[in-house]
Amino acid sequence: MPLDHETILRHLFAARQRLSAAAWLIVRDAQAAEDIFQNVALKSVTRGASFEHEGALLSWATVSARREAIDWLRKRKNETLGLEPDVLELLDHEWQTKASQPEGARMEALRECLADVPNKSRELLELRYFEGHSCHEVAEKVGAGVEAVYQRLSRLHRQLKKCVDQRLSPA
Repeated sequence: MPLDHETILRHLFAARQRLSAAAWLIVRDAQAAEDIFQNVALKSVTRGASFEHEGALLSWATVSARREAIDWLRKRKNETLGLEPDVLELLDHEWQTKASQPEGARMEALRECLADVPNKSRELLELRYFEGHSCHEVAEKVGAGVEAVYQRLSRLHRQLKKCVDQRLSPA
């Protein structure tokens, strides 16, 4: 029998510190981590999802908190850091120096693996990582469900990792 809303919220609030910490590890902002926890708690009772036991709920909540934290970072990527001009100049010089150096075998292997990815999968990767769309936006653009997008991206991550590892391993 699925957990009722009251039980869901009781379990989430008992795990509040752990769930907020999962978000904080990504955003490094206590207030944002708390907001993310509250969003996850709200979604748990308004999205129509059902949870058969506490473990399923907490697993879903942990993954949701991490995803929300990543989306929070993406939304703020264009905000200014407020660094002094001389610090920005030093960073700019350092980045230019690094950009002229070779990226290494791992990056080259990843490029080769990405070249072999089918067009539909490449479209997902481009929308999500190069254009910075959230998984919800990607799902709307490709006409798929959000969970399907998460699963497809997860499979792509595993495939790319396996491909890179194979290219880098001594044959």
